Amino acid sequence: MAKNEERCSFCGRKQSEVELLLTGVTGNICNNCVESANDIIKEQIKSKKTNFSLDKDSLPRPQEIKEFLDQYVIGQDEAKKNLSVVVYNHYKRLLQKDMGDEVEIEKSNVIMVGSTGTGKTLLAKTIAKKLQVPFTIVDATVLTEAGYVGEDIESILTRLLQVADYDVEAAERGIVFIDEIDKIARKGDNPSITRDVSGEGVQQGLLKLLEGSIVNVPPQGGRKHPEQKLIAVNTRNILFICGGAFDGIEKKIASRLNTKTVGYSASKATRKVNKDNLLQYVAPQDLKSFGLIPEIIGRLPILTYLNPLDREALRRIMVEPKNSITKQYVKLFDMDGVKLKFEDEAIEYIVDKAIEFKLGARGLRSLAESVMVDFMYSIPSEKIDELVINKSIVAEKIEKFEEKLI
Repeated sequence: MAKNEERCSFCGRKQSEVELLLTGVTGNICNNCVESANDIIKEQIKSKKTNFSLDKDSLPRPQEIKEFLDQYVIGQDEAKKNLSVVVYNHYKRLLQKDMGDEVEIEKSNVIMVGSTGTGKTLLAKTIAKKLQVPFTIVDATVLTEAGYVGEDIESILTRLLQVADYDVEAAERGIVFIDEIDKIARKGDNPSITRDVSGEGVQQGLLKLLEGSIVNVPPQGGRKHPEQKLIAVNTRNILFICGGAFDGIEKKIASRLNTKTVGYSASKATRKVNKDNLLQYVAPQDLKSFGLIPEIIGRLPILTYLNPLDREALRRIMVEPKNSITKQYVKLFDMDGVKLKFEDEAIEYIVDKAIEFKLGARGLRSLAESVMVDFMYSIPSEKIDELVINKSIVAEKIEKFEEKLI
């Protein structure tokens, strides 16, 4: 054996005593030290990821969370207050484990009801910017019972794991927003008469997630990678926020409130009902009539609603939020060196048409896009310093847009 046999610079072992010795410019390292270093690095990264620096003094208070939401979402104060309180209490639940208190705080999952374009998904996306825990948004429309075409219920937790970079401890402290929850409503009035693989069956599968249980989750999705090792995730501390349009639930509410009653039997309370915004009277029994099973309603104890957007709210949405539609176009044109300006009359015209189409805030974006698309196509190639959008331009563009709809 040669006397000058090379050694590992970390553990001092000779080359003949290890399987592999990697030689560098000024030192060597063996395969055993590489494996040990890899384990140390993983532990260090994990410790940094799971440290959210949560303490009572640094927690965002409910009023702070609502003020943050106010910067991006117009109106909907009732829903903002409910979400702010729920998220704040979720933070406190995460801290309770370290305080050794005998009183255990239960989580309060939320369900939001509001027509399309009122801001349900926007609220979820905005509040995610403020959070110090993993947050993901999933769509309930793709979920089916196990064994059918679509995604399994466990795929909800797969998304949360991906956001948490597969850190199970971090994912178990996260928040999940389930969008389009109304699309998994029971398809028939009577339960279990026929197989309802994307309706009642999905609701029953969600029960264990909402309540809190240990779920075996495929880290890459179960359908395409059946051979993968499952990860056990405890959903006890995962907060679930659900949202849905529940189109047609107003009829259920009106029937319960008996708003169609006429004559001497009409009660005084009925006369005070605001028929233009029946969603404010939504109750758990209305969700049951719509098609949600009682078990899932019981696991979503906080029920809140979003008001329909009136003309003033739509106008404010166009100009006030940090990421308002007009500010986005101004930024786009500014990147091309063009100063863009919207006249007030042009904005008012777009708002009036959005109300006519009854598409909520999304209608504003569609109409604005139909107005601006030609300018966004031509102006980058032209030498223009300033562009003013007035009512006549908007009217001309939207008339062409309406012709396509006829």
